[in-house]
Amino acid sequence: MAKSRAGKGVGKHRVVSHKAWIEARRKFLAKEKKFTRLRDALSRERRALPWEKVEKQYVFEGPEGRETLPELFDGRTQLIVYHFMFAPEWDEGCKHCSFWADNFNGLGVHLNHRDASFVAISRAPLAKIEAFKRRMGWSFKWVSSGQNDFNYDYQASFTPREVESGAAFYNYSKFDVGVTDREGVSVFYRDPGGAVFHTYSSYARGIDMLNTAYHYLDLAPKGRDEDGLEFTQAWVRHHDRYEL
Repeated sequence: MAKSRAGKGVGKHRVVSHKAWIEARRKFLAKEKKFTRLRDALSRERRALPWEKVEKQYVFEGPEGRETLPELFDGRTQLIVYHFMFAPEWDEGCKHCSFWADNFNGLGVHLNHRDASFVAISRAPLAKIEAFKRRMGWSFKWVSSGQNDFNYDYQASFTPREVESGAAFYNYSKFDVGVTDREGVSVFYRDPGGAVFHTYSSYARGIDMLNTAYHYLDLAPKGRDEDGLEFTQAWVRHHDRYEL
């Protein structure tokens, strides 16, 4: 079991009466409501961004065989893709992406009822994906882009030369990505005529909102409690590798 730490601001925290607590909470609620309205406005702006047409043909390897990008929509008009860090030479998927993926089971049925499909995509071969998926107890759809340029085209994978340069194009700027595969999310729309459009992609902290566990921790007294760590998420493990 991980050792308990006091956490920043917890040891000597202010304690007040119930009446004072309610008053402080009401004042903060006003800020939370303002943030919610700002977030709603930002989401409307996001949906209003221009689209780009997907001209290239992509074929993926999945549990149901070979599928094109339009087929991944599964008859719906919207497709949400999680770019899962799992390079072909790796023996297991990224532990940090796995932290996100632990939120994916059960997600699909709800998205389906809002005309959206969900799929994770990695460059690793399907056999490795399926083995890791079984180990982790996941049921969400996950396909391999190992035989196409999909992850490269949507800035989630990089050539060895790009990695060595320290200036790969990631998160809309030149960046030292460190590895050949990074995390991200991309969204697509398919019109009645069958044309597919890329509507949005986000990376790095931009996918923070997709991690349910983090948002629960943000409600707790210690928060994410990562300030004293060697690096953010240094504590994260595959869920079957935490100490009991």
